[in-house]
Amino acid sequence: MLLHAEVNIEHVLIQCACLPGDAICHVQRLFPLCSVGSLVLHLVNMKDKVIKMMKSVLLLILLRVVSGRRTQLLKGLPTISTVEENAAAGVSLCTFNVTLSPLPPEGVAILPTIVNSNPLTTAFDIVPKGDLEYMVVTTGDPVLDYETMPKSFDLQIFVEDITGRTDLKTLTVRIIDKNEHPVFRGNMAIQTVTLYVLEGAPQGRIYQVYATDPENAELKYSLLPAPVPFLVLENGDIFSTKVFDYERDQHCYFLNITVTDPGGLNLTKTVNINIININDERPYFTTKQRIYRIKEEQSPGTPVANITAKDPDDEDSPSRLFYSIQSSDRYFSINPSTGVLQVTRRIDRDAFPLRLHPNVSVIVRVEDSPSGGHASEMEITVIIDDINDNSPECNPSTFRKEANENMTAGTFLLELRNYCADTDIDPLNNRFNFTGLSGFGSNNFALESAVSGRLVMTGSIDLENPANLGVAVYSLTVRVQDIAYPDYSNIIYIYIRIKPVNDYFPVFNDLSYEFNVPEITKVGSSIGRVSARDKDWPPSVITYSIVAGGSIKDYTNLFWISPSKGVVKILARLDYETTQKHILVVQASDQEKSATASVTVNVLEVNDEEPFCSPNFYSFQIPVSLAVGTNINGFKIECKDRDSDPRSFRYFINEGNVNNHFTFSPSAGSNTSRLILASRFDYENGLDTNWIYRLRVYITDDNLLSARNKATHLIKTGTVTLNIRVIPNPTTVVATTPSFTVVMKKENLFSESAWYVPFIITLSSLLLLGLLGYLGFLLVKWLRTHCPPSGKADGTPLMNAPEKKKPKKEVIMTMTKLNTVFDGEARDPVTGKIYEFNTQSGARRWKKSSESLQLAPGMQVISSATDDDGQGTDRVQVLSKKEPSEKRKEPTGETKPAAPTSAGQLERTDGDEHRLQKQK
Repeated sequence: MLLHAEVNIEHVLIQCACLPGDAICHVQRLFPLCSVGSLVLHLVNMKDKVIKMMKSVLLLILLRVVSGRRTQLLKGLPTISTVEENAAAGVSLCTFNVTLSPLPPEGVAILPTIVNSNPLTTAFDIVPKGDLEYMVVTTGDPVLDYETMPKSFDLQIFVEDITGRTDLKTLTVRIIDKNEHPVFRGNMAIQTVTLYVLEGAPQGRIYQVYATDPENAELKYSLLPAPVPFLVLENGDIFSTKVFDYERDQHCYFLNITVTDPGGLNLTKTVNINIININDERPYFTTKQRIYRIKEEQSPGTPVANITAKDPDDEDSPSRLFYSIQSSDRYFSINPSTGVLQVTRRIDRDAFPLRLHPNVSVIVRVEDSPSGGHASEMEITVIIDDINDNSPECNPSTFRKEANENMTAGTFLLELRNYCADTDIDPLNNRFNFTGLSGFGSNNFALESAVSGRLVMTGSIDLENPANLGVAVYSLTVRVQDIAYPDYSNIIYIYIRIKPVNDYFPVFNDLSYEFNVPEITKVGSSIGRVSARDKDWPPSVITYSIVAGGSIKDYTNLFWISPSKGVVKILARLDYETTQKHILVVQASDQEKSATASVTVNVLEVNDEEPFCSPNFYSFQIPVSLAVGTNINGFKIECKDRDSDPRSFRYFINEGNVNNHFTFSPSAGSNTSRLILASRFDYENGLDTNWIYRLRVYITDDNLLSARNKATHLIKTGTVTLNIRVIPNPTTVVATTPSFTVVMKKENLFSESAWYVPFIITLSSLLLLGLLGYLGFLLVKWLRTHCPPSGKADGTPLMNAPEKKKPKKEVIMTMTKLNTVFDGEARDPVTGKIYEFNTQSGARRWKKSSESLQLAPGMQVISSATDDDGQGTDRVQVLSKKEPSEKRKEPTGETKPAAPTSAGQLERTDGDEHRLQKQK
């Protein structure tokens, strides 16, 4: 267990190393009160820094402490030994023997071991030399150094035999100084130093080497070989002794720098010095030719010249030169690396400025640095030669000429040379001829000369002749061609239009035309077409126009004809009832000659007029007790239709006839009809709820048509609008359902502590009264603005509540006419506005939008203070139109009373045309 224990014996070993005498005794003094077990436990539990784990040595020491035995086993120790610094590994320092007991058993239990050194080191070790003979040798790790390490080491050597006897002796090793070689420092110590010197640099110091001596002795520097343009001072400075020229001098030097100490020991290192070339020479051209000749139209990239140059700075290597063109030339460029002059873009000798100056001068520059260095320039002239690269061109290349069809043979048309040219600058390349006249009909034309290109006619042309196939334009081609090789050519296109002569008049296909058109045909519709032709070739463009007819009272031009197609259209609606036939005179013209034809337009009758009834708008009032079958207010309508028989009308109410109370009699077969009450009103039982009826009456003209014809014939419908107000019976009692009311009584008791309650109630009441007063003011203001003042007739509600009995008194209110009385209303069928009319005289006036419905004619308003039953009532009595107002009788008790009209129903007109007169 003790062999595996990890203990820290730093303190123990230090004490043993520092104090003379037996180490075991020192250990016993360090732990006088500890038993062997407690000492081992103490050493195991130590937490200090572990310097060296020496379990076996600790075991021997502890066992020796226990046994307390010690003998002289190491012979030759203690002793003192010396060794030179830098000694190699394995150098013997001391030899000693181990003596054993003469009594058996014999043997060494623990071999001699260096258990401690002062100061600590691993530079020494014990190796066996023979039987029980051992040596202390150096390990070489670390290497002993007199200058940096301790000068002496005390080594404690421990041994134990089998019987348990131990011995511990000390060997003192002293280090002896030795003269060592100097050592270079810095870059010289780890590598060969390479220096660079620019050519042309002045003489002077270029580097300094530095070395040290382990013994700090003064060192000296020397240079080998001697015949070099450098020197080394004793302090290590290296100087150059000349100004170097890279092109003439050696490019590299190797200097052996030797450093020597006073003892004669030296060390040599090599310094490599390279001379750096600088750009100090001007390049020069090696190309001697200065004039070059090329043909035009060379493709881009074609080489023209190979410009070469050299740089004296690059005599031993390929020159790295840079070429450029200094002149502003757009035709050539030069490769900056190779110096090849080449074509950059198209070169046209026939274009300006080369057309006048075919020589191109180029300034070529060579430099030995792309950023600018030494340079040389040379001028090169390039002569551009012309080639036949242009074909003859004609401007224009297309010709258009006109010739009358009656021109004679030999007539001159065109001279082509006046329009053609060859742009080649060399006279040998710009000559051309005209050849190859071809094309359909080319036999009618000829070229008089190939040089001039003069075109003439060979005979007259008649377009109407079937042999010409109606050709009006001849397409010819002529080739214009170079005389020189490679015979470039172009095609000239000539279009000759034979201008026709107008020999014939237009002729209509028919002498007269007749079109039947229903009168309801939409405006803009086509009703027919006329057509004419012309024998001239090519056919003349014929235009059509209406030269006479087609006008009515409201329209100057009722018809329109397409100038190019001859299609006749109507510009306004046709009316059979106005005009049944229109006769037009149509002209066809070819701009020079013309012809006419007649066109008859027959207007066909169609049922396109809707019935018109008078009045078409009417308003009146009837009592709720009106008897069934009564002609309501004697109202009747009279209808007219311009294209229908008076017996063809049919009447029916389409809208507003709730519960079918109203009908017309007769309902069909007459142009007049009366409004009849078909069924009585029943408001008491809730069958009727409407008091105002707005009837929309439809009048159709299909009464004489059978059911089959109604599906195919046009049916027109007129409309009449009737507003009917039913006057309710004031004695009518609205049925109510008995009910009961639950009254809840709640008593509030005043509390003196709630003094704020009456205050808040009073304040709230004042605010509420103020708000109600303000709202009433706004209401009165609004009524004055939107409701104009009405007549002085008193208005009463439809259902009057019972009043107190008053003295029986009857007041009769009649409407007296001051001027013309308008007792009817109707709607104008054209404008849709409402107008008033007098049924007797037929006088009319437009009704203002602010006026309400007037009372029906013959209606008298009677205001009665009391009735037979003592209740005040108002009644309306309907009088016949035929009875004069003076002979109207007062209503009897058998007549059912009706509610009076409101004041708003008896309004005054702008001129106070109506007034109310009270009669007693």
